[in-house]
Amino acid sequence: MTTFDAQHRQHAYRFRLEWGPVGAEAIGPVDIAVVVDVLSFTTTLTVAVERGIEVYPFLWRDDRAEAYAREHDAVLAVQRQDAVPGRPSLSPASLRESEGVQRLVLPSPNGSTISSLLADGGATVVGASLRNRTAVAKWLAPRCADGASVAFIASGERWPDGTLRPAVEDLWGAGAVLDALDPGDLSPEAAMARDAFRAADLPDVLRACAGGRELTEKGYADDVVVASELDGSSVVPLLRGRSFRAVVDGVTDQS
Repeated sequence: MTTFDAQHRQHAYRFRLEWGPVGAEAIGPVDIAVVVDVLSFTTTLTVAVERGIEVYPFLWRDDRAEAYAREHDAVLAVQRQDAVPGRPSLSPASLRESEGVQRLVLPSPNGSTISSLLADGGATVVGASLRNRTAVAKWLAPRCADGASVAFIASGERWPDGTLRPAVEDLWGAGAVLDALDPGDLSPEAAMARDAFRAADLPDVLRACAGGRELTEKGYADDVVVASELDGSSVVPLLRGRSFRAVVDGVTDQS
């Protein structure tokens, strides 16, 4: 197990921000963890749960994911390039077109790994994106009023060698929730995210950033459009056990 300096945990502040799976491990323990992956995992997650789909995050994209989907009588989301009409994929735009899906396994080496690490550490885990930033802020507000500590984990992406590539869209996503919540006692890292969102000319910069340009050039411009739907969703994906379900107006969907 990695040992982290106390300063890196940001425990002097109630509202904190870190990056990637290692950051998720470093920043704990915390009462509530907000996972942010704007151009993939958490945007797709919001689209799924607002359609009543129970989402099982999974760490790997191989035969283990297929076995896990069978175990939970769920559909396995394929990668964007493997999508066919009617088959759910990691693409939020394509997921909107899928019918008859009740349970979905969503492989994501970053978002799923981060969610599992935080949940295993005892945190209540929710998924946030630009789409549901105000909904998440409203869900957080009474819990923060009771003194809960909150860590925002920007998922980032991976370089070809597997190392973390900080992704500016995830900084904006975390900052969008903080902007709507507008709390005090932010770490400098969390305050930076809030200020970055306030300075961003959305949605134009989402299309123009590296991640947005990459998806557009690969033919997934619609995914960037979905991701840029600021406050387009009123759901909060809440991790209970090993699956995410929607919270709407403070009530968890149990269907």
